Amino acid sequence: MTSTLDILDRLIGFDTVSRNSNLELASYAEDFLTERGFAVHRIDDPDGEKTGLYAEKGPSGDGVLLSAHTDVVPVDGQVWTKDPFRLTREDDRLYGRGTTDMKGYVASILSLADRAAQAPLREPLKIALSYDEEVGCVGIQRMLDRLAPMLGQPRACFVGEPTDMQVAVGHKGKAALRAICHGQAGHSALAPKFVNALHLATDFIGELRALQNTFATGGNRDQAYSVPYTTFHVGVLSGGTALNIVPDRAEMTFEYRHLAADRGANILAQIKAAAERVGASHRAQFDGARVEVEQYNAYPGLDTPETDAVIGYAQKLAQSNETTKVAFGTEAGFFSELGIPIVVCGPGSMEGQGHKPDEYLEVSQLNACDAMMDRILDDLCE
Repeated sequence: MTSTLDILDRLIGFDTVSRNSNLELASYAEDFLTERGFAVHRIDDPDGEKTGLYAEKGPSGDGVLLSAHTDVVPVDGQVWTKDPFRLTREDDRLYGRGTTDMKGYVASILSLADRAAQAPLREPLKIALSYDEEVGCVGIQRMLDRLAPMLGQPRACFVGEPTDMQVAVGHKGKAALRAICHGQAGHSALAPKFVNALHLATDFIGELRALQNTFATGGNRDQAYSVPYTTFHVGVLSGGTALNIVPDRAEMTFEYRHLAADRGANILAQIKAAAERVGASHRAQFDGARVEVEQYNAYPGLDTPETDAVIGYAQKLAQSNETTKVAFGTEAGFFSELGIPIVVCGPGSMEGQGHKPDEYLEVSQLNACDAMMDRILDDLCE
């Protein structure tokens, strides 16, 4: 544990909130891995301010892939009683931004790499570290074209998001969208003569709520989730410049989180059809009335089949007899789409500690993760 704690202390000290660069942390990890005989490849973001890493050690072959992200969520507006970017230990708790999500897992990976440096590996140990996961899995999407050829086909992949060291086999996919509503400007004293863009927006929200009801009452269901159906959510609505002006433009951002059984392309088609209905209902009054929908980000869900051998393998290594599905999204779906058998399993509780002030990780959870890493190493050396 001493090695893992020392590494975690260093990692917490890097302020890798997603709006900031992660280059200092990446350089630390790159040097750490290189010094231990890993072949390390940087996968730079196009703007040069961030980078991902891929590292591998051992003979050529399938091996096992460990995946993590290096960014954390902001602490702005949160009341911390500890320095969020300094590791603080109190009894059995390790405090600091990212201890749970997910630098504790990154520290355990690097600690494993230290032990693997002298181990007689019969298969390769593969490590992927990404960036900008917290803003919609953006970094891994930018990395994939260069990363995929290097990965090959690992026989198992562990994404270490916090699951209390339980083996998670699924999560919903997500898409983020923007709707621009176009109406007519005019004097508010004559408001009924014009098409109010905010009215278009609220009509469209009504359509989304109707879609939500359709999925909730008659759509596919998966009882492994606390909300067992595909969901819609409007997060931001804005429009108008003054009370006495009928707004000609309104903008809203919204999302859907979907079960694997509900295909994203089909959902998007239903959303666009709803937008067209709203626009068409106002065009008799104003032929320019319309709602434009743009999907600007998305990540796939995960639904590892119950019969997949990776589940039993992960349960053996994590010493867990159960499986679960998580409410939050991860990068796992991208690796699954590459045909890599995958689970999500890592230390800490997302519900209990993720994204909260005074975020902490229990020492017992980090111990359990290190023990899983030891079993992975033993398996790669057998």
